[in-house]
Amino acid sequence: MNKQEAELQKKAVEVVVASAFRRQVIFWLVAAAVLIGFLYLFSAILLPFFAGMILAYFLDPVADWLERRGLSRMAATVLILIMFLIALVIGLMLIIPVLASQLADFIGRLPDYMSRLQALVTGVDAEWLSQRLGVDPASLRDGLNSLLTQAGGFISGLFSSILSSGKTLIDIAGLFVITPVVAFYMLLDWDKMVARVDSWVPRDHLGTVRQIALDIDRAVAGFVRGQGTVCIILGVFYAIGLTAVGLNFGLLIGLFAGLVSFIPYVGSLLGLVLSIGVALVQFWPEWHWVAAVAAIFFAGQFVEGNILQPNLVGKSVGLHPVWLMFALFAFGALFGFVGLLVAVPAAAAVGVLVRFGLSRYLASPLYRGHAVDEKSASK
Repeated sequence: MNKQEAELQKKAVEVVVASAFRRQVIFWLVAAAVLIGFLYLFSAILLPFFAGMILAYFLDPVADWLERRGLSRMAATVLILIMFLIALVIGLMLIIPVLASQLADFIGRLPDYMSRLQALVTGVDAEWLSQRLGVDPASLRDGLNSLLTQAGGFISGLFSSILSSGKTLIDIAGLFVITPVVAFYMLLDWDKMVARVDSWVPRDHLGTVRQIALDIDRAVAGFVRGQGTVCIILGVFYAIGLTAVGLNFGLLIGLFAGLVSFIPYVGSLLGLVLSIGVALVQFWPEWHWVAAVAAIFFAGQFVEGNILQPNLVGKSVGLHPVWLMFALFAFGALFGFVGLLVAVPAAAAVGVLVRFGLSRYLASPLYRGHAVDEKSASK
């Protein structure tokens, strides 16, 4: 075979590979479009089903551990869900009444809290503000008063709409009824479903697809399981700490801050702002109690960053906080609460696929150039 024939054969192979690559790209783009359309059309009813899938995914390692201890898959699934439901019912019986009472009391007292905060702002010494901060006291007061008024109206309207929404109550009822059933069947057949999907993978790309799936699973598991555990620990820590210092609505604010910590920095920031606002109204001029409330959140951030995150989430997740926040807001805006559940797995999957595509691009002639390949071949 002369050099010209070898070159023609090489170009023919490149054409075949490029054609196959284009077909794969078109296929996956169509599949992604179908998935997005499905989520958009049925987002109103998907919440309990996605919650059940996430719960099954969360509990699958426990089921595998029980199977290794000699239990059948059925027995392990039944035992896990019974224990989970018992813990959930006990928690709801103990916590939900207190949270509902605090939430109703918070909504009722919110206008008074805003008025008292405005009074504290307008009571600040004007000369001290002018000398120390170099700002116009009147403009600062007007801006803060307007901000407090708008924030109070937004929070009050948000909680009122949640409490008065019949659809929300129906969704919550469906969540507690349908989710355990979905989780049971998903957890029971999890390994079978994984094996079935694995059997559909083209044999020529089995190793690559399995590696990508393993990387996605590692990223999703590291964040969902790890960050979920972090949120629970932070919520309990904030709730106990704020209640211990005697802050009004400490349990409500602490659990809210912990759960919203799923979004990096946002949960702690919201909890800090709410807690400081309530503490100023409740404790001022005893500023040391306000400082104690702030110290609880700073301690929580220290524990999260230095102990919880490295040990429970780790550095292998690969989800940048900015990318995660964008995914949460984007999917939440498109699909509502269901989008929030899908956002993290989707963000992790996209991150893994982008890194895989980038590695292939960096190893391809498109990046390296034909001159590099010819130089390597001549050696």
